Amino acid sequence: MASLNIDPAGQSVTLSTQNGDLRFHAIWLRDNAPDPETRAVGNGQRLIALRDIPADTHIAAADLAGGTLSVTFGPEGKSVSYSVNWLEAHAYDGHDARARGWTSDAIKTWDAGLNDGVPTGDFAALDAGGDALRNWLEQVTRYGFGKVASGPVEDGALFRIVDWFGHVRETNYGRKFEVRTEVNPTNLAFTGLGLQAHTDNPYRDPVPTVQVLYCLESTAAGGENMVVDGFAAALRLRDENEDYFNVLADHCARFEYAGEAGVCLTSRRPMIELAPDGELIGVRFNNRSMAAVTDVPFDKMALYYAAYRRLGEIIDDEAMEVTFRLNPGEAFIVDNTRVLHARKGYAGAGTRWFQGCYADKDGLRSTYDAMLRETTLEAAE
Repeated sequence: MASLNIDPAGQSVTLSTQNGDLRFHAIWLRDNAPDPETRAVGNGQRLIALRDIPADTHIAAADLAGGTLSVTFGPEGKSVSYSVNWLEAHAYDGHDARARGWTSDAIKTWDAGLNDGVPTGDFAALDAGGDALRNWLEQVTRYGFGKVASGPVEDGALFRIVDWFGHVRETNYGRKFEVRTEVNPTNLAFTGLGLQAHTDNPYRDPVPTVQVLYCLESTAAGGENMVVDGFAAALRLRDENEDYFNVLADHCARFEYAGEAGVCLTSRRPMIELAPDGELIGVRFNNRSMAAVTDVPFDKMALYYAAYRRLGEIIDDEAMEVTFRLNPGEAFIVDNTRVLHARKGYAGAGTRWFQGCYADKDGLRSTYDAMLRETTLEAAE
């Protein structure tokens, strides 16, 4: 059973639960009040701004009964009830210091050991929605990539994959782009050369956060697809040499693409991107699109290049990669802020035709979270 203690000045309240003591400020509780005068019924959006809450808000009285915390706020004299379960789920007290590069519990880093467990969904089952789609989206969210099998071999089929969770993000390459050998190509992706594992379009700001590649023809020898968990690579670098990790996280690289008339895309972002609290939230790595680095101090440039080299070596390590061959009607999707993808070289004989497009993972997460919430509500009924 939880117990309750109010700060004498009314500035905070402490809930003592089986999971420990959790403190909540009066202003935080008032700002997050779930009553219909504070939040719209249905969409949950706030109806008031912080300026509408008195600066001297305090807890005038509080009571705990039956898993519900009831609070009366002064000077408003407003009473609000909170679920203790909700408060525990949204507690901000007692966070332990975490190492730079920590990741969410929803993320599972991986290496070549995942070759036998690549997240894969059947096109028809995913197209029907329901549990199959929800489970596949959960795996894509967790591992940062997933495959689709047994799809139609038809132009534009990749758009149906995006329709399951979001919208196509159009770029200068169009709504979709063709990946096959070209004469005088504008991008090395359109040759038979092997490509180092990379994230796509690091020169964009914001970068496309989801990429889909769909196979329509594949008779050329070679050309296997590979994916590498950029988060796992960054954390391996941190564990080997913390100075290497920090220099790549603390200083911006520069990326550029000007391979066609009227286009000059540039960005300035670190290869390893951290949130202010140290959470690992992104990796940008693409040697082909790396511009001159000018944001690293002279006395750290040698360290920066040593770290850049070592990160590349880790990414190239076969122990880090998952490899698979896509056949016609198969596709894969990657979180382009985390998972690097690559391609082995392929022979000129035969054919190889892929179509690709971009989307954004906020739509993917939204679709998954909404499906999960609906399932949770149904289970509670």
